[in-house]
Amino acid sequence: MLSLKNLQNIIYNPVIPYVGTIPGQLEPGTLIVIRGHVPCDSDRFQVDLQCGSSVKPRADVAFHFNPRFKWSDCIVCNTLKNEKWGWEEITYDTPFKKEKSFEIVIMVLKDKFQVAVNGKHILLYAHRITPGKIDTLGIYGKVNVHSVGYSFSSVLKPDTPHFPSNRGDISKIVPRTVYTKSKDSTANNTLTCAKILPTSCLSKTLPFTARLNSSMGPGRTVVIKGEVNKTAKGFNVDLVSGKSKDIALHLNPRLNIKAFVRNSFLHESWGEEERNITCFPFSPGMYFEMIIYCDVREFKVAVNGVHSLEYKHRFKELSNIDTLEIDGDIHLLEVRSW
Repeated sequence: MLSLKNLQNIIYNPVIPYVGTIPGQLEPGTLIVIRGHVPCDSDRFQVDLQCGSSVKPRADVAFHFNPRFKWSDCIVCNTLKNEKWGWEEITYDTPFKKEKSFEIVIMVLKDKFQVAVNGKHILLYAHRITPGKIDTLGIYGKVNVHSVGYSFSSVLKPDTPHFPSNRGDISKIVPRTVYTKSKDSTANNTLTCAKILPTSCLSKTLPFTARLNSSMGPGRTVVIKGEVNKTAKGFNVDLVSGKSKDIALHLNPRLNIKAFVRNSFLHESWGEEERNITCFPFSPGMYFEMIIYCDVREFKVAVNGVHSLEYKHRFKELSNIDTLEIDGDIHLLEVRSW
């Protein structure tokens, strides 16, 4: 899973300008995490993912990430190829402030880079140079960098068969029945996996429905990995009691109004919606990992390694929650439960 805690090859307090070799291949799922501080006199700084470190001729820059402060605050992204810059992609909704600390997380995906700052999704940048050619990190400009770290654990690649290995202390394979359903038909599949529900074993068409390998309860975790459609209006993730059809937890991110709605459907009626949230964590086109953790009194939800919300249990019979349902404007990549 996506984690910012166990970074590898950490460089502390590098001298700027910094140019260093990236200690691994940039495959889908790789994270580059840069923590630092913007000084009061900064007019700009940049983070460059480079194809080498040559100065003359200048090495190609696959991803140029350039916060600017001089005229209007913005982030300029670009690619340098054969010593010529391409077209600029400018983001004006910038989280960087002078005299404030920051944490930049660059995630490498199959077809793009995804950038978050201080736990908030900021931008996507489609690959113009294949990430396999990137081997150097460059940091330049007026910026103080406290640390640079990497995580090379890969995420599931779309449309690639993937059967995760057994986790933790699981000593045996647990067979179970899972199924997907569509408007026209219901297909049943019996899978043999270790306390995991890999959607690559199934049709990825939505709606998706699967029985959990064991019922919900304190300490149980469900992880959903996916990619939000570029024209998405919303999607939903539901934890359901198969016996009563009650929806114990209804998670409904609505991208068209940037609301993360939570509710329960009990005794054939919806309850009161909960919408309060510090930061809406989803954006069209972005990759996400949603973690749902069941505690004694509440569910806790995190998105891309950042805690998003708590939802106090309204459905008290936690052991009756045995089904996961997912639908909406996403491309579902993987589902796990333990």
